[in-house]
Amino acid sequence: MAARTVRRATAALATGALALTTAACSNPGADTAGSGPKDSAVVGIAYEPDTLSPLLGYGKDGNSKIFDGLLAFDADMKLQPALAAKLPRVSDGGLTYTYTLRPGVTFSDGAPFTAKDVVFTYETILDPKTNNPSRTELDALKSVEAVGDDTVVFHLKYPYAPFAERTVHAIAPEHVAGRQDVNTGAFATQPIGTGPYVLSSWSKGEKLTFKANPTYWNGAPAVKRLTMAIIKDDDVRATRLRAGDLDGAILPPNLAAGFGGDKGRKTYTARTYDYRTVTLPTHNPVAGDTAVRRALDVAVDRQAMVDKILEGAGKPAYGPVPTDSPWFAKGTERRHDLAGAQKILDEAGWKPGADGVRLKNGVRASFPLWYLSGDKLRQDHALAYASDARKAGIEIKTQAGTWEVIEPRMKTDAVLAGGGSPGDPDFDQYLLLKSTLAGDGFNNMARYDNETVDRALEDGRRTNDPAQRKAAYDTVQRALVANPGYTFLTHIDHLYVVNDSWDGLSTQIEPHDHGLAAGPWWNVETWQPKNSGDTKK
Repeated sequence: MAARTVRRATAALATGALALTTAACSNPGADTAGSGPKDSAVVGIAYEPDTLSPLLGYGKDGNSKIFDGLLAFDADMKLQPALAAKLPRVSDGGLTYTYTLRPGVTFSDGAPFTAKDVVFTYETILDPKTNNPSRTELDALKSVEAVGDDTVVFHLKYPYAPFAERTVHAIAPEHVAGRQDVNTGAFATQPIGTGPYVLSSWSKGEKLTFKANPTYWNGAPAVKRLTMAIIKDDDVRATRLRAGDLDGAILPPNLAAGFGGDKGRKTYTARTYDYRTVTLPTHNPVAGDTAVRRALDVAVDRQAMVDKILEGAGKPAYGPVPTDSPWFAKGTERRHDLAGAQKILDEAGWKPGADGVRLKNGVRASFPLWYLSGDKLRQDHALAYASDARKAGIEIKTQAGTWEVIEPRMKTDAVLAGGGSPGDPDFDQYLLLKSTLAGDGFNNMARYDNETVDRALEDGRRTNDPAQRKAAYDTVQRALVANPGYTFLTHIDHLYVVNDSWDGLSTQIEPHDHGLAAGPWWNVETWQPKNSGDTKK
């Protein structure tokens, strides 16, 4: 939920279509489930990215398909060499990272990949004139230099423990992107990269089409054509999957369950860091009141949301960190306590009115809550949240809208938002909670302002000591109990229904962004047709 450049991909449930047939959107009646493996895939996404330029935020977490990073995550989320020939050498007390580059790599236009492209990418992102909302993720980076064509050295301002994970960031070609305006140039829609796929067309609002890169350094993919159809509505996505218009999709649990008896398809479940939360804007006189925030935090029945909305495919959320993560602060779980919520409001002077809605100094305990049109999970979460709040005497008026409608209202209106990033706690918490990022696009949407949290976030990212880092992020999570600027609701497992035609499908621990980069197609370039004698590393 942090980056403007990928907000539509990360702020809504994206969908994927996999197990591959030649059925496309123009042939909705095809019997895709049993037609046998082909060499193309139809992939549906709910919202398209604003840009395909790594300089503006695309591919910052890896798996971009058009591009590669120096490193990449494997199925177990362990770092592996990609454009780098091996993992970096770390020296100078964690202040210097040295990467040796993989020889013989070329961009899809045939130009050689060199250390200058790496330097260009990172220096451009750090340039204040570049419209990249994720620049603070590289705050630790002091400078980057090329040593010949095959070595890159990063110098840090302070020891930043997860820096290597930041180098999964996609690398852009200097010889193309460096000759254009970084913010308005054609590279954002006509990218050139080193990745397994090349963009062949982009019909805005309709689809993105990719073709396999025949000169990919890790071998040409068996999936030769990859089409991502843009389908915003969950119900429509399920209908088109059933009709054969799509090869597969991510679906809400109740819709995925409808495919349970289909022998031609398989359902994949991915563990995630993906949460749903309600922003409580500091500038709203009701949602910004600490007592109201605390009351809502215990009035909400999270387990009921997991059971009824997610049908068990998830877990209660008490903050951005899932309860099964080693970074979760034990003891910060909040139990459903309606009587406790009412007591908090009573003691704070919020008294029930004639219609049951509380009042304080003439102000009604009422505020709007927006959710994304067509997103069934957000709608269900919003309605359940409003119902729980009403029992405590707080009126929440739910409204659906597009991001174009919602974004201008985020300063004062609540939003049913999504976010979450696996790996290091700095990745999500800093952009979500840091006060200096309030109002910066989709960073810190609630405009949360807490000095204790700000200090702990800085402490957590400025040391390599695991115990000190754990203490810092425990402090953040405990501060959110005392003054929750967001009501975290659930962490959601992603469910994918896929035609059973190819081998090699798997899932990673996924972020909130589950469109291009995640899902069973995170490694689509390695798939092989079922019953094929061919193998590919």
